[in-house]
Amino acid sequence: MLNNKNKTKRKYITTIAVSSGKGGVGKSNIVANLAIALRRLGNEVMILDADLGLSNIDVLFQIAPKYNIQHVLSGQMSLKDVVVDGPHGIKILPASSGIQELTSLDEFQRLKMLQEFDSLDDKVDIMLIDTAAGISENVAFFCVAAQEIIIITAPEPTALTDAYALIKVLSTRYQERRFNVLVNSVSGYEESIEIFKRLSIVAERFLSLSLNYLGYIPFDESVKKAVKMQRAFVDLYPNSPASRKIIELAPKMLNMEGKIKGSLQFFIGSLFSVAESK
Repeated sequence: MLNNKNKTKRKYITTIAVSSGKGGVGKSNIVANLAIALRRLGNEVMILDADLGLSNIDVLFQIAPKYNIQHVLSGQMSLKDVVVDGPHGIKILPASSGIQELTSLDEFQRLKMLQEFDSLDDKVDIMLIDTAAGISENVAFFCVAAQEIIIITAPEPTALTDAYALIKVLSTRYQERRFNVLVNSVSGYEESIEIFKRLSIVAERFLSLSLNYLGYIPFDESVKKAVKMQRAFVDLYPNSPASRKIIELAPKMLNMEGKIKGSLQFFIGSLFSVAESK
């Protein structure tokens, strides 16, 4: 009897949305390399490519997916047939087109998606959601549904301004209160802290928010080299400064204290709640 209960017990997973106020700050590249670092820690990792019109994960991993979520919603394919394998056994859910339908699913499609994600539930520990850049409703859609939100920013003034704009939208319109900030392409810890402080002070003064400093990724020429070769820099240059920081960051992500944990159905159910509230 005890064994039967264990078999039916729902598995908890971690859903993390990674977003940025502007493009060009290295968001998708960070997601791809973090996925590998988390996989090396023994986690079953899935990347949901939620950059609706400009999908990048498949390009970074030299993958050419034939199907995406649109084929699931149309009934042509099952979700397990759409998911493709990436490096190190990482699962990738392509969403290069048709994903907009997630914001207007009818009841039948909702039940179908819940059923499809249920079939993947025992095979996923962490789902990284690579959102589009900017402050669109689709970006907010995935950020609000996830348990954790990581905001990627960079030294450029526009990156900092746009990161604040995204945080402002998510906090004032969607009542999000917890944001993890990761600063990319900086000279070192001191510069990253200076950038974080500027963002944190403004958020506290005008939004009454206390941001969480997650860490930084240093500027590293090996990152550009790896992108040109369509490979993860943690694979090609494992001892580079950027790779070492990614490897340090992965365990910290496992200990973030965000929204209540739940199954993949919890994530999808949250998506539906956001859609119905519009």
